[in-house]
Amino acid sequence: MNEQTTHPTVAAVTERVARRSAAARSAYLERVAAAASRRPARTQLGCANFAHGFAACSAEEKLTLRGTGPQGPVRPNVAIVSAYNDMLSAHQPLRDYPEQLKLAVAAAGGVAQFAGGVPAMCDGITQGRAGMELSLFSRDVVAMAAAVALAHDMFDGALMLGVCDKIVPGLLIGALSFGHLPTVFVPAGPMSSGLPNKEKARVRQRFAEGKATREELLDAEAQAYHGIGTCTFYGTANTNQLLMEVLGLHLPGASFVHPDQPLRAALTDAAGARVTATTALGDPETLVRDHTPIAEIVDEKALVNAVVALLATGGSTNLTLHLVAIAAAAGIQLTWDDFAELSTVVPLLVRMYPNGPADINHFHAAGGTAFLIGTLLDGGLLHADVRTVAGPGLDRYRQEPFLEDGRLAWRDGPEKSLDTEVLRAYDDPFAPDGGLRMLDGNLGRAVLKVSAVAPEHHTVTAPARVFDGQAEFTAAFEAGELDRDLVAVLRYQGPRANGMPELHKLIPALGVLQDRGHAVALVTDGRLSGASGKIPAAIHCTPEAAAGGPLSRVRDGDVVTVDAVTGELALAVPADEFAAREATGGAPSDAEWVGTGRELFAALRAGVGAAELGAGTLGSPLDHVAAAPAAPSDGGVR
Repeated sequence: MNEQTTHPTVAAVTERVARRSAAARSAYLERVAAAASRRPARTQLGCANFAHGFAACSAEEKLTLRGTGPQGPVRPNVAIVSAYNDMLSAHQPLRDYPEQLKLAVAAAGGVAQFAGGVPAMCDGITQGRAGMELSLFSRDVVAMAAAVALAHDMFDGALMLGVCDKIVPGLLIGALSFGHLPTVFVPAGPMSSGLPNKEKARVRQRFAEGKATREELLDAEAQAYHGIGTCTFYGTANTNQLLMEVLGLHLPGASFVHPDQPLRAALTDAAGARVTATTALGDPETLVRDHTPIAEIVDEKALVNAVVALLATGGSTNLTLHLVAIAAAAGIQLTWDDFAELSTVVPLLVRMYPNGPADINHFHAAGGTAFLIGTLLDGGLLHADVRTVAGPGLDRYRQEPFLEDGRLAWRDGPEKSLDTEVLRAYDDPFAPDGGLRMLDGNLGRAVLKVSAVAPEHHTVTAPARVFDGQAEFTAAFEAGELDRDLVAVLRYQGPRANGMPELHKLIPALGVLQDRGHAVALVTDGRLSGASGKIPAAIHCTPEAAAGGPLSRVRDGDVVTVDAVTGELALAVPADEFAAREATGGAPSDAEWVGTGRELFAALRAGVGAAELGAGTLGSPLDHVAAAPAAPSDGGVR
């Protein structure tokens, strides 16, 4: 199936996104064009400025950058921006990439300079800790740090090195501020499979019940997280990697090759060569064909492709925030209504933990991104006519990389899934629609990930038990107060309240209650990422409690309905009575929101936007666009 037979809903959503974004997108592209007109910008630097920029280069590199070397005219200079640190298993392999990439760029006729580092928080380490309250804000810090790295007017292209959680979205937002630069994202790959995720979850739940010791729990966790590379479950990190490939920002098939494999090294070299070829200073014979600014890659069609891939794989709910923020950075208004409408027609094609027992290595072995992208293209669910770092057209991503006599090559990916318990074709799905639901009602709007929730738990109606923090919930569970049907309402966890932390510490306890036969759900203005598991959880609830949202007026005993079938998120209280209630509880005060560096983020907390607008703190080309979701007349699904 080709672009002429794109699914009508996919086509309609894309057209509406483009129409509502027209003014902001045009302004963004004009800004990009103005920056491009000054290339290569370093040749317009004052002599002292320019000399500062190449002072640490080798003699040959200096001549190359000045355009007086043996290679003739000015050659490309490529920025390397990295999130390396050796505390995070996913980022430890990036340690040696800069030197490797410098050699690869030099072999391709350019120069590469390490332009700057960006911070890299690990949500897995900070879960349930004060540091987690900085995690979402770190996305925008990463974006700003990337912008600082690229702000020297020295570069003709960029290589972005990052893997996890907020880091990749932050790097992409930063890169889009320099949309005239060709940019390739360079992944590091997943760790090898360890303790099966299902067994890890079982031990966690046993520990929550008091049936496993801390030592047993730590042994299980250490067997699951045991080496270099990305954690193998399908959380935000691996969702990021898959979506970067679908967006055309990775080389085809680069996302899930293990860090220690020779193929990984070859793909890293190829990334350096490719970004050099796609700059405005590339080979004159191929310049028109190959020059690929990132602003031309990340457009309306590419972003709809990313949403489709998120839904088809049951990916991390964090991307409902990040894709909206990424789109805004490119002058595009993407809304939760777009996610909801696409979810009605995009089938669920992947089962990875927490949506099934398999991990990312099983997915890769079953056919991986080559098969997934191919089958979505065949089903008319992806736009094929997009630009990518590999060249025009998403069909290139039907291919997978391999080594042939030690040299990198690509071949057609498998025509059939090699394991239909993990990965399926578009016409043989695990479920007929996507793994995300958008809920709406008198408690606000929220996101619910249903791909891991059994159908009998898709609708829960039960009395509320209200908490203003994770510690309150844990204490009530340990005291035996929650052994009944309930909807746990955890409020004041939104971005304005405390940075919108992930709340995974709640999941084992809620799982225990569900296994005891209780009807259990969670409603929160906080986050859960890709590991929400088997509990129906209405997350990202907006307006958040700290902004006067309805959650601030919920009381213990109120009957709440969380319905993934009808899309209802409602409180069974008369409207006039509910509106007349006073808010209770509250977010931490500025004086209380201190320690672990939180006080340094006070300005971001004060200025953060709503969850459905991406929970951002940065300006964007959409600043003049009204902060409300698209009206129903714009085709939005309410």
